[in-house]
Amino acid sequence: MRSNALQNRVQYLLWIVGALLCGICAYSFLDARFFQTRQNHRLEEALRSGTPRRLPASPFGPPPRRAGSLVGRLEIPRLKMSAIVLEGSDSLTLRRGVGRIPETADPGQVGNVVLSGHRDTFFRPLRNVRRGDRIMLTTPTGKFRYQVEWTSVVDPQDTAVLKPTPGESLTLVTCYPFRYVGPAPERFIVRATKMAGI
Repeated sequence: MRSNALQNRVQYLLWIVGALLCGICAYSFLDARFFQTRQNHRLEEALRSGTPRRLPASPFGPPPRRAGSLVGRLEIPRLKMSAIVLEGSDSLTLRRGVGRIPETADPGQVGNVVLSGHRDTFFRPLRNVRRGDRIMLTTPTGKFRYQVEWTSVVDPQDTAVLKPTPGESLTLVTCYPFRYVGPAPERFIVRATKMAGI
């Protein structure tokens, strides 16, 4: 009798834990979707409010952005991928969108714009990316088009892909392998360069 009562309590507890975990997952998913929708509206309003313009160059570099603030929208048409880009790479930012790694170039600047995202959410489509794919980065200051030059898998300690480039480059970084469960041991890199004449 006692063993049945204990077994029932354990089952009941497991059901509660399962329901709580499902609730947390649902909340995270819905929070990210609603956040993406709101930020897309903000970006569209900024684009409608006037002609996109580049910010004037400053000898002190661009003004610092607040973590989680809107940078723009990343799109890869062939993969039907679209995601809002936010400033920073902290856990909340990457849960809600793609993050621009601070201290890398801003879109439209000469240098390397580095964006990171989770392989199981916004950057999941990157598993099918290939050389020649076109990438568009839309910001309140303009639209920037890039073309994928190469992809690579590197060790997490290999930070060479974050270094500045002589031209306008875009680097996407996510964990690898895509199907790995838990913290993945490697990083998947996509390097694109700004398309000429655009």
